[in-house]
Amino acid sequence: MHSVSERKMFRLSVLLILVALLVASMFISLIFGSTSVSLSDIWRTLWSSELTDSASQIIWNIRLPRNIVAALVGACLATSGAILQAVMKNPLADPQIVGVSSGAGLMGVIILILFPGYDYLVPMVAFLGAMGAALMVYALAWKNGIRPSRIILAGVAVSAFLGSGISALLVFFGDRVQGALLWMVGGLAARSWPQVEVLLPYAIVGLIFACMGAKRLTILSLGDETAKGLGLKVEQTRFMMTAVAALLAAGAVSIAGLIGFVGLVIPHILRLIIGNDYAYLLPGSALLGAFILVISDTVGRVVLSPIEIPVGIIMAFFGAPFFLYLLRRDA
Repeated sequence: MHSVSERKMFRLSVLLILVALLVASMFISLIFGSTSVSLSDIWRTLWSSELTDSASQIIWNIRLPRNIVAALVGACLATSGAILQAVMKNPLADPQIVGVSSGAGLMGVIILILFPGYDYLVPMVAFLGAMGAALMVYALAWKNGIRPSRIILAGVAVSAFLGSGISALLVFFGDRVQGALLWMVGGLAARSWPQVEVLLPYAIVGLIFACMGAKRLTILSLGDETAKGLGLKVEQTRFMMTAVAALLAAGAVSIAGLIGFVGLVIPHILRLIIGNDYAYLLPGSALLGAFILVISDTVGRVVLSPIEIPVGIIMAFFGAPFFLYLLRRDA
């Protein structure tokens, strides 16, 4: 009993440390940029209605909303990845690798290129695309049960197929691709309060449903036979949690574009620290994902200033080697 209590306290401590890291990263991101601001400027801006000077305008209208968007996108993608890894029984599953992000991306590009006047529909149609891609991967990988290797192969095939659709649109409608290209790379440039308002409901609903399903995911991770023996409706749980993962991924993709590796790397780091209990793994993944994306976006803004490196490129640069490491370790 004592060891169980200690383990619980350790996991709670990890979550509190992640909250502190996220808050610290937000402040760091507010301070640094092409124009540096001070902590006193930040404090005055956050607690005063007077937004007349340039520092306050930069903080309130540019950096703060962008930080919030980065945190929400990171939390959504990391939580989506953690869910997909449990549902698909594959430690290498994440929204991009298994095609979920590509499904959302294709539908988003269709709206952005063919129906630009209806861009407010992007989150909704991105969810439908993400859900369709997830179900396609699941159907292709199913043969007397789910095998981890089949999930990756089916995901790569579906992702390539949907990616070819995106490429075809970019080729045939070359005069309209500028916005779509930037969106495909994955970045947070020019994201402000309107994007916060669009993404926040998706993030809140998705994260609440994810945490509500945490116990089921923990049971599911024990294996299908054990889960059925414990009374879990395995296929129903898979479908419901896949929908939650698709909702989270679609919300993030619709605002930030195709950012890879967040859903792959973050749950693995947390799993090494706090184990497989999804009651802690899901909120931990959300917090660490938010922290990593805020820091990555800050690095992208600052390191070659005034040139900005999209956060999707930063994540790919660090995430790809980690993916190869996991692939070799699990081989």
